[in-house]
Amino acid sequence: MKYLKISLLLAFLIVSCKTVQDTTQVVKTPTDKVIKNTKDIQGGMWIPSLLEGMNETEMQQLGSKMTAEDIYSVNKSSLKDAVVHFNGGCTSEVISPSGLLLTNHHCGYGAIQSHSSVEHDYLKDGFWAMNKSEELPNPGMTVTFIKRIDDVTKEVFAGVTDAMDEVSKMKIIQKNISKITKTAQKEDWQNAFVKSFYKGNQYLLFITEVFKDIRLVGAPPSSIGKFGADTDNWMWPRHTGDFSMFRIYADANNKPAEYSKDNVPYTPKHYLPISLDGVKEGDFTLVFGFPGRTNEYLPSVAVNQIVNVLNPAKIEIRDNALKIVDGFMRKDEAIKIKYASKYASIANYWKKWIGEDQGIKKSKGIEKKQALEKEFAKEVEAKDLVGYKSLLPEFEQLYKEIEKVALARDYWIEVAYRNVELLNSTFRAFQLEQAYNRGGAPAFERARKNLLESFKGKYKNYSADVDRPVFEKLVGLYAKNVPSQYVPENMKQNDMNTLATAIYATTKFTSFEGAKELLTGTPEEVIKNLNEDSAYVFGIELHTLFYNTIEPTYQQINLKIAAVQKKYMKALMEVFPNKRFFPDANGTLRVTYGQVKGYEPRDAVYYEPVSHLKGVMEKYVPGDYEFDVSQKLQNLYKSKDFGPYGENGKMPVDFLGTNHTTGGNSGSPAIDAEGNLIGLNFDRVWEGTMSDYNYDADICRNIMVDIRYVLFIIDKYAGATNLIDEMTLVHPKK
Repeated sequence: MKYLKISLLLAFLIVSCKTVQDTTQVVKTPTDKVIKNTKDIQGGMWIPSLLEGMNETEMQQLGSKMTAEDIYSVNKSSLKDAVVHFNGGCTSEVISPSGLLLTNHHCGYGAIQSHSSVEHDYLKDGFWAMNKSEELPNPGMTVTFIKRIDDVTKEVFAGVTDAMDEVSKMKIIQKNISKITKTAQKEDWQNAFVKSFYKGNQYLLFITEVFKDIRLVGAPPSSIGKFGADTDNWMWPRHTGDFSMFRIYADANNKPAEYSKDNVPYTPKHYLPISLDGVKEGDFTLVFGFPGRTNEYLPSVAVNQIVNVLNPAKIEIRDNALKIVDGFMRKDEAIKIKYASKYASIANYWKKWIGEDQGIKKSKGIEKKQALEKEFAKEVEAKDLVGYKSLLPEFEQLYKEIEKVALARDYWIEVAYRNVELLNSTFRAFQLEQAYNRGGAPAFERARKNLLESFKGKYKNYSADVDRPVFEKLVGLYAKNVPSQYVPENMKQNDMNTLATAIYATTKFTSFEGAKELLTGTPEEVIKNLNEDSAYVFGIELHTLFYNTIEPTYQQINLKIAAVQKKYMKALMEVFPNKRFFPDANGTLRVTYGQVKGYEPRDAVYYEPVSHLKGVMEKYVPGDYEFDVSQKLQNLYKSKDFGPYGENGKMPVDFLGTNHTTGGNSGSPAIDAEGNLIGLNFDRVWEGTMSDYNYDADICRNIMVDIRYVLFIIDKYAGATNLIDEMTLVHPKK
């Protein structure tokens, strides 16, 4: 394996379009289905260009008054033109004719943090630009519009035959994709990419437009935007005002441009009107966004491995890291600011994995898959579908084969790449050395420049005092729990306290100045310096083992699994022609529809679908970093000064829906039956986090900020009426 690239976030690009023919096609699903229970038509992440027919009918049965073309159109403005991929990892929506964006507080958290200091702590106090000149630029931040989606399955598979092995097939597919993206019909400022769907059975081309001048406009204090913090994360009832605001800037021609003081607010093709009418149980909800990754069609053996082997390992690693970091954050305000974003990021999936495991067990997700597989095998045998008879036994064998190396891979990612920052630095430096070995001095210089630039931001929020005990604990877990063939020799039979003390006392990777010194000189001098550094010497053995053994072995087996999974996906749709099949999330634009609805998490307990400001006050703990409440918000509550945003003397805060969401849907607009904004998606209930593998309409719920609470905070709390004046507020129910 020549090189490795691990990406935590997938960046997607986006665009403006002229009138063209929409050539999108679809993997066939039934359109004449009779719906007896609305629960049967909830769940699924649908491609917006393919809603005509079954999906349009289902949405209307749930109460929608919109057509498929109202949601997605290439020839006129539609909802898709107001929904953007926010900085490659979240979703945001345009809510004014001047390019005003709304997304989650946790999606804008890094930007808010970057503008914060002990003297001007926007995380603690909030930030509001009272005019456009006060809006703050964010270098490197992007938002991406989807302009067109075309089906290119036929072109991607040109020249591919069943007789080829998987490596040969993928080479041709990648060559075809490269040709398609280079020759795609688009404007000069637009971009193109191709993504696979239905486990590689369908391919779609996305024409996109990426804006690079994005400025911070507003953010509530963390006591509102992050109220409940990690304790309430993934939980209901929730009382979090999880929102922040940005603005898109464009050049004089309304086209994407790098930051410039001469840029002007972007004029969107469509922006979302905002409903002041609120929600009630049973109301239609549409969530439009960029869900990151789901695996709804994995076999039972795969889900069993995730729940009982891989997730527990990752949970243990993050649990230990979080306890250490939290201890430092509670003692030191400067460390708290430095580590706030990192801590939240680590905690998010730690808690999600816990709920996911519990949800799959509670909903009998593995047993449901086993029942489906039993039915599948019976149908295959009855119809004598010879080509599909070996699929389930192949899964059993391959997942048994991959288990140990998959565990080692997850440990390396969680320990060396994500949670021990020193090891991450040595890995980045190791990649620099590999760049030199592959491409010589020119490749080295490019890689060094990028590395130094990234190190500037990294070390701004780094503390060796925090990182050292994390290293000691997590490297110890790696040495103890990873199968021995994947443990480097320098980890074996080593006292981790002594090892950590020696490395952190001598390495230069504990500061930006030290790292910069190591990276100064000719390529040969830099490589010599690196290989004399204690942290690099330790890390290189671990990273080399990953490069040369763990990752190649994992990918070799995973390629076989992917081939079987692709065939299994096709087989499921063929064997069960009347079942609903949606493509798994892959970071592309999707529609998920449902209803406002409470749920019953356990016997004799029912959760109402809407929370109120009263609940914020009930949770209030003076001075607590998770549950503190400002005096101003307390005063507004006591005086019931809710403006036009309250309802029956109460101030709604959050609400639940049955929409099928996942990571990446953070910041997605919740849209009513008429196409108006009613909320902002930001989380799921803990019991339903298993929806990435097993959506269950009885307990899977997404959590949304009520848009009226957003407006209340902007208007009555922050006094930023300049922002309210930009928006179009409507009363569709009246």
